[in-house]
Amino acid sequence: MKMMIKRLKVLMLFRIFILMILNVSDGYGTDISGQWNGKLDIQGTQLRIVFNIKNGENGHSATMDSPDQKAFGIAVQKIEFNGDNLEISMPNLGLKYSGKFIDGKFDGIFEQGGMKFPMVLSKEMIKKQSFERPQEPKPPFPYHSEILVFENKRDKVVLVGTFTRPLTKTKPPVVVLISGSGAQDRNEEIMGHKPFLVLSDYLTRNGVAVLRYDDRGFGESSGDFSNSTTEDFARDVESAVEYLKTRDDIDLNRIGLLGHSEGGIIAPMVASRDDDISFIVLLAGSGIRGDELLLLQSKLILVASGGSKDEIENISGLNREIYNKIISSADESDIKKELEELIRRRLEAKPISDDLKGEEKEKFIRNTVEQSSGKWFRYFIKYDPYETMTKVKCSVFALNGGRDLQVPPSENLEAIESGLKEGGNGDYKIKKYSGLNHLFQECETGSPNEYGLIEQTMSPVVLKDISEWILER
Repeated sequence: MKMMIKRLKVLMLFRIFILMILNVSDGYGTDISGQWNGKLDIQGTQLRIVFNIKNGENGHSATMDSPDQKAFGIAVQKIEFNGDNLEISMPNLGLKYSGKFIDGKFDGIFEQGGMKFPMVLSKEMIKKQSFERPQEPKPPFPYHSEILVFENKRDKVVLVGTFTRPLTKTKPPVVVLISGSGAQDRNEEIMGHKPFLVLSDYLTRNGVAVLRYDDRGFGESSGDFSNSTTEDFARDVESAVEYLKTRDDIDLNRIGLLGHSEGGIIAPMVASRDDDISFIVLLAGSGIRGDELLLLQSKLILVASGGSKDEIENISGLNREIYNKIISSADESDIKKELEELIRRRLEAKPISDDLKGEEKEKFIRNTVEQSSGKWFRYFIKYDPYETMTKVKCSVFALNGGRDLQVPPSENLEAIESGLKEGGNGDYKIKKYSGLNHLFQECETGSPNEYGLIEQTMSPVVLKDISEWILER
């Protein structure tokens, strides 16, 4: 899951590529204007960095691209170029790059969370690292496939996706795939993997029709993703279900939902208010309130990324206060002001970094306020999936990886089961898979840094279990 990584950028030090806003001190002698390309080698995975530096009236300005994460035009926070020495620092995130100009290149060190990575910046383009993805299907496919368009009429959103149907069954069961947090395409592509493509191919080959689509405001779908909440995404799913009900080539009595990460929150929302949903599959779905989930998530990932005890305590403390303020605030129009006062007061009492001072501190505060006051974030923090789970009456299969650091398995699977029991639903299956991460890959640590390195897109055992469970319904 990718869950929440993209949306909590300024609050979590483990991220390498986050918001930077450039505050430049001019160097002298060498003109460093232009595009500088580098790459980080993290546990065998190469992540490319591109600094686009310009020279203007007030000195240099720059943006950063992270092509492998599909992030472009990110502003840089601070850079100092004196003589042959280049210093780029992100004190709000504990990140630094120090390089020396030698023979037309910067040879330096990138530091993050107590870890150091050698990184060379040059004007030469760097090709994307390629990995074998043996599970990714290639055409021709032994099933029917079509591009389709349907509409969320309430929100005036047009959604575009792919529908696949087995040729061996007249009216097969059908499942709608629901992606995790952040704007996702219909394949839920991340770090070179396409989990939903692999999953839909496997299910269709085994007798289950599948509808997967681009999130609103992403890919070929229309709409405004940035100003939408989990509830808005749930209405898109409901529109997908309404569309499926118009088809005559599927079993209308066996329409199900399969959600990953945030999608595992959305599926119960839809099922709890639509009796026509016959089953739901929750892949790393959350059963606890958003604030508690994010606190657990950030702590686990910071530990895996080498964060110190003091770092983790300081960040967790700040996050907890921010979340509490969002939950308790009655007036949304004043939330930015309240958050700014809180963060400023908290940093004065207990700084999260000794280097976070002056304008760097002000920018950290502004960025944190913007992220924390966003519409999606405020909704997610307050939403408790447990209450919804008590209202789900259809069949449920909730599964999680034992090494999932984004949606910790024990706390969430226990909450999901408890909610189902409280609501009187006895038709469910709960399973934790040892050795699997948030993407259900066989892994070593569960760290998001491993996702791109692992050849496997999804455990064959999980694919088989999901397919067999759906067909048993």
